[in-house]
Amino acid sequence: MDTGLLQDRHTVATMGTEEQKPTVLLDVLSNLGLEKYYPNKLSLQSLLEVNKSSICEKAVISVDEMPFHFLRKLFQINAGCRNCTRIISNCDETDDNLDLLDLYTACNPSENTVHPLDLIVGLFLCADSFLQQEMAIKMSLCQFSLPLLLPNTDNNQCTLMLWALREIVKEWCPHDLSQSRGFVEDNIVQARMPLFSFVRLNSCSISKSQFLNQVLSRDQQNHTMFTHRDMEGGSLTRKLSNGLVEVCWFLPCGRKNLDVFPEPVAFANLRGDISESLTQFTFLYEVSNAVFVFLDKVEEKEHLILMALQDAKSKLYFVVHRGDSATENMTSVKKTLQDLDVPMSSVKIKDSRVNTAEFSKKLCETIKTSLCSIKNTMSIADMQKKAVDLGLTVDENKTLEQKKTAEEIMMGIGVRSIPHYKKQQLPLQGENWKRLSQLERKECRISDVGTDAVEHHKAQLQEEKKHIWEEQKQQKVSQGMLAFIETLSTSNRETRQFFLKWMKFRFNDHSRDKLSNLRNKFKEQCKAKDAKLIAEVDQALLDSSLGVEHYMREVGLHYEVSAHSDDTTNKMSHLPEVAAEMLLDGYPLELLDGVASNVPEKWVTAVLMELHKKVGGQSRLLVLAVLGVQSSGKSTLLNTMFGVQFSVSSGRCTRGAYMLFLKVGEDTQQELGCDFILLIDTEGLKSPELAQLEDSYEHDNQLATFVIGLSDVTIINIAMENANEMKDVLQIAVHAFLRMKEIGKKTICHFVHQNVAGVSAHSRTLTERQHLLDQLNDMTKIAADMERQSSIQEFTDVLHYDVENNNWNIPGLWHGTPPMAPVNTGYSEAVSQFKKNLLDSVGKQRQSPASKIPDFVEWMRSLWKSVKYENFIFSFRNTLVAHAYDNLCKEFNQWEWEMQKEILSRQTAAELEVANANNDGGLEAWTTLVRLKKEQLAEAIEAQKNKMKDKLSDYYRKRDRHVNLIEKYKADFFNCITGLSNEIQHSVNAKLEGTLEQKIALRKALDIIQEYCGRIEERVLKLLSDCKDTKLSDDQLREEFDKMWTAATANVPALKEKDIHASVLTQLKRNLSNRNVNEDLQHIKDLKSFGMDTFKTRIDHVDSVIKKMKNMLKRDIQMFADNVIRTATKFVVDKTKSDGDYHDSLSRDLLQRIDESINKGYRSHSANIRFEIDLKLHICGIAARKFLKMHQKFLCKNDPRAQLEQYKHQYLSDFLDLYKETDHCQRKANDYVQFCIKPAIEDYMNRALGVDIVDDILTSCHSVEYSSRTSFHYSIQKELLLKDDFEAFVKYISQYEMYVKDWIFEQIVQKMQDNILCELKRKKLEVVVAKILKAMKEASSVLSDDNENVPKLVFEMQNDLMEDFVIPEDATNRALFQIKTTCQSFAQSFTASLNTLKETLHVEFSKMEDIPETLNRLTVKPQDELFKRIFGCGHLCPFCKIPCEAGGKDHKKHHAAVHRPQGLGAYRYLPSEVLVETLCTTDVQTDRLFRIFEGTTELWIPYKDYTKYYPDWHIPPDATIEASDYWKFVLVRYNQRFAQTYECKPADVPNAWTTITKEQALEGLKNTFNMS
Repeated sequence: MDTGLLQDRHTVATMGTEEQKPTVLLDVLSNLGLEKYYPNKLSLQSLLEVNKSSICEKAVISVDEMPFHFLRKLFQINAGCRNCTRIISNCDETDDNLDLLDLYTACNPSENTVHPLDLIVGLFLCADSFLQQEMAIKMSLCQFSLPLLLPNTDNNQCTLMLWALREIVKEWCPHDLSQSRGFVEDNIVQARMPLFSFVRLNSCSISKSQFLNQVLSRDQQNHTMFTHRDMEGGSLTRKLSNGLVEVCWFLPCGRKNLDVFPEPVAFANLRGDISESLTQFTFLYEVSNAVFVFLDKVEEKEHLILMALQDAKSKLYFVVHRGDSATENMTSVKKTLQDLDVPMSSVKIKDSRVNTAEFSKKLCETIKTSLCSIKNTMSIADMQKKAVDLGLTVDENKTLEQKKTAEEIMMGIGVRSIPHYKKQQLPLQGENWKRLSQLERKECRISDVGTDAVEHHKAQLQEEKKHIWEEQKQQKVSQGMLAFIETLSTSNRETRQFFLKWMKFRFNDHSRDKLSNLRNKFKEQCKAKDAKLIAEVDQALLDSSLGVEHYMREVGLHYEVSAHSDDTTNKMSHLPEVAAEMLLDGYPLELLDGVASNVPEKWVTAVLMELHKKVGGQSRLLVLAVLGVQSSGKSTLLNTMFGVQFSVSSGRCTRGAYMLFLKVGEDTQQELGCDFILLIDTEGLKSPELAQLEDSYEHDNQLATFVIGLSDVTIINIAMENANEMKDVLQIAVHAFLRMKEIGKKTICHFVHQNVAGVSAHSRTLTERQHLLDQLNDMTKIAADMERQSSIQEFTDVLHYDVENNNWNIPGLWHGTPPMAPVNTGYSEAVSQFKKNLLDSVGKQRQSPASKIPDFVEWMRSLWKSVKYENFIFSFRNTLVAHAYDNLCKEFNQWEWEMQKEILSRQTAAELEVANANNDGGLEAWTTLVRLKKEQLAEAIEAQKNKMKDKLSDYYRKRDRHVNLIEKYKADFFNCITGLSNEIQHSVNAKLEGTLEQKIALRKALDIIQEYCGRIEERVLKLLSDCKDTKLSDDQLREEFDKMWTAATANVPALKEKDIHASVLTQLKRNLSNRNVNEDLQHIKDLKSFGMDTFKTRIDHVDSVIKKMKNMLKRDIQMFADNVIRTATKFVVDKTKSDGDYHDSLSRDLLQRIDESINKGYRSHSANIRFEIDLKLHICGIAARKFLKMHQKFLCKNDPRAQLEQYKHQYLSDFLDLYKETDHCQRKANDYVQFCIKPAIEDYMNRALGVDIVDDILTSCHSVEYSSRTSFHYSIQKELLLKDDFEAFVKYISQYEMYVKDWIFEQIVQKMQDNILCELKRKKLEVVVAKILKAMKEASSVLSDDNENVPKLVFEMQNDLMEDFVIPEDATNRALFQIKTTCQSFAQSFTASLNTLKETLHVEFSKMEDIPETLNRLTVKPQDELFKRIFGCGHLCPFCKIPCEAGGKDHKKHHAAVHRPQGLGAYRYLPSEVLVETLCTTDVQTDRLFRIFEGTTELWIPYKDYTKYYPDWHIPPDATIEASDYWKFVLVRYNQRFAQTYECKPADVPNAWTTITKEQALEGLKNTFNMS
């Protein structure tokens, strides 16, 4: 062909429009709203964003909405996307009514329309390379023709779209393979096949595109691959698409009655006149096997073009339209045909006598005939040289550097097999990685190990893991991997994306043939049902699969290895950032390696945390996952919903789960409550072929549980043809949903029924939907029985499920028979509607706020651990659950303290009112007052209880803090509130009764003192009268006063001592009254002889029938008894430190505590009632003596004679002043302050200071330690480790309560030593003095200045202070005896005296003081309040004696974050007497036995059945092998000393434990308690 002639002609043809075309292009793009994206600035990521436009479909109302409407429809694979290029206007509605006269005045619709091809061309010009590929793939699925040559009128340049078409892979079945049922799978640009091009000369009255569609259609399968003039928008004038060359393919399905052609054929279609697109025509002529030219006539310039063609005779076919009056036209045609010497067989004439269908058949036959003679074919990839020669641009050329890099990596394969190549180049994901996964599972599931040396077995597994990691560390990074990482790490994202695409293309090309053969072999073995051969071929399929995902897996494992290394020069540390950028670019990341069945936790965590950092912490996630059987259309469903491109291979080569991030638009973030949608695509479950393999069910179960546990929304995809296999999937899913409900994770579930079509499908499938619910209910009952959830009876008990709204019918995917079938528009529309309803419902149904990435990561790690352990009641092994629980505990403790402070304040006021009650009122009045105060306080407690419950309810209503995860503990905390209220009520009643008893006890002493004070005052006045007229010296006056005093106090009676031993014994008998032991107690007359010696257990304390066990049991019971005695004695000692008197409530409280201790240990000890009686007698004997001393101290302090002697000096001073008639105002004020105000201030401070100390500690740097039990246990165990004191460990383990009380007391003392106590006292003193001065000022304002009624002034002041102070009336009367001064003078003197007292007290506060003594003197003891705050229920693990850490006291289940080797709790093996080294968290997974006693019967029970006997304890396996490193370290360090202390032999610890360092122990403790 004379190309020079053609180029000259082309130049002439285009010269006149060159300057105008850029304007045309920009005008069209501007009209479409695309000008800002030109050239190639529209990215794929912008299309994948989830926003309102992508969720809610709206009608196009303006031209600039067309492009994105088209793209959204296209990404939904909706073939109707081309029908959006015309906007309905008023003109359209009136067009049918226009008469001929209106034709010239009708409105011009061109502004509201655009030709479909112009829209497509404009979008391809604006799209970047990756969006072009996606558009091409989606258009191919819709069976649209694709751009082969893309014109650009801006630069008159045409581009071969090789890159854009590169990713399209097709399958077809040539007729020569139909018998064997084989098929061909190939990349469409590399497949060699005949190419037929269709062009036209000038304007032709028949549509070649329409005829092409007819040629490619057969029977009912009508294709509209090419847009033509009779289609919507096809008749519009094209402005951009002239010169466009489209391509499509016919691909046979292997069935002769359906296929148009027996082999694949490509068809190209040039838009516009060839004379205006000579370069494109030349290109097509060069690369085509035949060119069909459509024409009405031939003009001179067209004649010259055709005559310049070479070999036109054999290559050109002419399709001539002969009109009714076309004689002249036909003459020009004949001349050209003759000049070209074209045979008549190459000429097809269309006239009015032949309809379109018939003529299309003729064309089809012509093509078929031509196919027989074609010998040479060309692929699209082969065409790029021709394109370059003709001056065309090739879009792929800008990727040549990345292509070269990918091919260099591929060259490493050479002639090696892929399995061999993977071993050499990707060694980390080989057998070692799989073995590591197996070892981790073995660590988690040790039930089959047997009953011996379990911890040794675990240590061996740990050693083997370490060895494998060492081997992994020795693996060098291969050259191919280095090149991959280097290119991946480029800062140019486009370079990275091109590289990854080329890697994908080359890997797919290389492994396609091999995998195809293996799949065929796999099918053959499945028919034979030989499980061994199936497993072998399945493994071969896995080994022969090679893709970018394998390289990315290796990248992740390199990071995992580096994370296990001590090398500080970590060359892999940047990889998570690279992977995070890839996630943001839309690449999926492997979440679960399905080959090894493992999650590379460190890698996934690092990548996601890096992504969290990159998005500035705005990473709220909505996690959406799909589950279903293999080949049920899961990935296609996600791809259609969100426009993504998960792998849709029919082969099972890639396993596990992949995640992909989609950005949520700002206009939708509030509605969805998230910043990203995280899609999780999984491998198919229940492959019928692989179901025969040994671990298939376990693998599927793990995968389903893991994915459902991660997701907020789970789509269960059900293909109707897989209904039987789906039953097993549903069973797995129901188990997973049930497990998630148990921990508060409420997943939204939707069932998608695929391949259900028809207008009445929803109505017709009502029965099936009901049947599905029945099946789900049955499965739920079975699952609930297996999970021990008897309260669960129906599926709706597990999660919200609506038969109508949670079931979706989706028609079949294909409209016809593949590979020529387009995606069914009904499928796309149904999926789009499903997506809209699903996302609409998320905001309404979601009960908890979206997790951010850090929370998601923690949840994922905890979930995976639980999946490995097969432990799905995660409890506190799950970090998020632990954090959520701990946060609630902190809040709850704060509410609890606020409630206690409020009630303590009211209680103090009530006690003061009782104490200030008039002594003349008598016992009946006091009792009535106490009863009234009890009632008032009960009302206050009830109000505070309700307030606290409201706070708890509000807390659970908050959509943050993951409260949904701790829903199951809600009832526990409500019970705790009720229990706390009852406890406070009991304490309040006891305090008020104690105050009343104290007042009664003091009444006799006060009556005596009051009586004798009256006598003394009378005699003082008489003495004063006798001496009035005499002049006596001071010494003489004192002598006379002493005589009077001696006579007046000669017969002061003493207080009578109570029989405390008898009182305590009475309370003991009442305590045992319902135990039928009256005979045992009858002969006991008092307790004086009990508790004098050390308590010794006897043989008759044990009822065990096994005689040889009695000595050992006796030893165990002795340890238990010693602990109870120590705790009880501590209680008694603490109570007797106060200045109060004994009352029976002390004995009742003591006996109640003993009962609690005995009940807590009843399962572990076989002691009988004789033991209980003897133990209580012993403790009560000790208590009675201490209570007696307390009583005697009280009597001594309140002895009337001693009290009167304290007043002697005061009366003497009064006598002397009155005699001398001196001004005694200041002295009286000093006496009043000293004897009345100072004791009141001290009492006030003793009452109030305890609360202040607690508040100070809770707001200081120590607040974390007391914020929750978890924090407290971490703090105390950390200190134990750092202190390295064996005796402290023994006390902590065997005397936990005592240790905690002492520890808290020491902490308070230490804290108060830093001048804190002094400062607190000063602050409180300032408050107190201010109150008193204010009261004096107000009292003074009532009385006149010259009023001499000072007692009235003082009592007025005291009335104002009654709510805060106890100032006895008799003390006031004594202080004001015979006072002679004005109120104003006294008030001034009082103020001065009070200020002096304040300064004196300030000085006293500054001096060193006995802080422990001060603390014990306080009414509210801070050590007790803090102890109650963190001690909890006090229950110990029945096996290792670790204390319970559950919040509150009234919880259903006890639990602890970490357990310890049971030998630390003094347990030993029998008969060897060797300390037990195993942990109960290990034993509960095994068949090992533990011993309990049922009455006199000794039982040996498997640990795994421990909940039958200890149903209130939850002891899950350790989350990690390192979780218990702390206590392993302690046992190893003090093994010999523990053995000596417990009188047994040292534990046989695994060697691995001896390598644990103190630092590792501390780190294990920190991780276990989730301390950052």
